[in-house]
Amino acid sequence: MPQPFHAPPRASFTQKLGPGGAASLGLALATALGLLLVPVGFRLRRVVQGVGGDPLEPVDAILVLGRRLKDDDLTPVYEARLAHAAGLWRQGFAPRILVAGGTTGSAARSEAEAGRDWLVARGVPTEVILLEDRSQHTLENLFNVRAHLRAEGWRTLLLVSDPLHLARARATALGLGLEVRCSPAPGCPPASGSLAWWRRAVVEAFFLHWYHTGMVYSRLIRSERQLERVT
Repeated sequence: MPQPFHAPPRASFTQKLGPGGAASLGLALATALGLLLVPVGFRLRRVVQGVGGDPLEPVDAILVLGRRLKDDDLTPVYEARLAHAAGLWRQGFAPRILVAGGTTGSAARSEAEAGRDWLVARGVPTEVILLEDRSQHTLENLFNVRAHLRAEGWRTLLLVSDPLHLARARATALGLGLEVRCSPAPGCPPASGSLAWWRRAVVEAFFLHWYHTGMVYSRLIRSERQLERVT
């Protein structure tokens, strides 16, 4: 049986698209513009509503979603995600931390490896940190983590990311059948309510619209190859 598509390390934008990606992107753009950005406005509401996350409760693992490195250095957003995950682990919400993210951009190491090193340097034991170091974007982060959860018999995840990313991450996780709760990392730039924050929110709203458009498109054309990546 063929394996689902995975983008190669340091993949370009077009390489990340995979089966049906270009078509679904075109449809997302066409529907957003043709409907005068109403779909994006609807998703923007979801993005803003999702910034608060969920009430916390114990889970099988904390998942930190990766973030592209700047050369080999962590960005402030990624550091904020990792710091929040470490705090949740210290509070006893999960016995382990999963760090996701492959080798992207110009980095010589994976996002997951960089995240592990950051956590270990701040006192988190190596043995409680697990890596998913193949993925190139959020969908692959969660797809690959799902395989690890199934292999270990774990069910529940506490998903950590920056606040504006949570709506898309949640939708993707639910599409993959994952049982997740979301927790926003405090202090992530840009500052809440700033112009940069709203720009990022609109971008996330479009990505969320693109995700749902791709799901509908894949089901309409009954493409098993496309659906195996997202369900």
